[in-house]
Amino acid sequence: MSFPPFLRAQGDAVMLSVKVQPRAGRTEMAGILNQELKVRVAAPPVDSAANEALVEFIAKSLGLPRRAVTLVRGQTSKHKVIQIEGMSLEGVAERLGG
Repeated sequence: MSFPPFLRAQGDAVMLSVKVQPRAGRTEMAGILNQELKVRVAAPPVDSAANEALVEFIAKSLGLPRRAVTLVRGQTSKHKVIQIEGMSLEGVAERLGG
């Protein structure tokens, strides 16, 4: 099975590469851009508000508790890597439309 370019397995976790667009009209997935999933978030990039909104949106989209989704790289960048625990690569790909 082929997986989208923004997903990869790492041990028991799934790593998700994301490009974030803060201060959007609403929080939503906006397709694939290069090797990343583009996500628009309504929150501004101030005091980690956009990061928190992104993590909560991904957790809700996957039906996982907030603690299962962690921002591991890109705290101050638009390009981020999120670690997802408690779901297989296949499950994440299916839920994110990959």
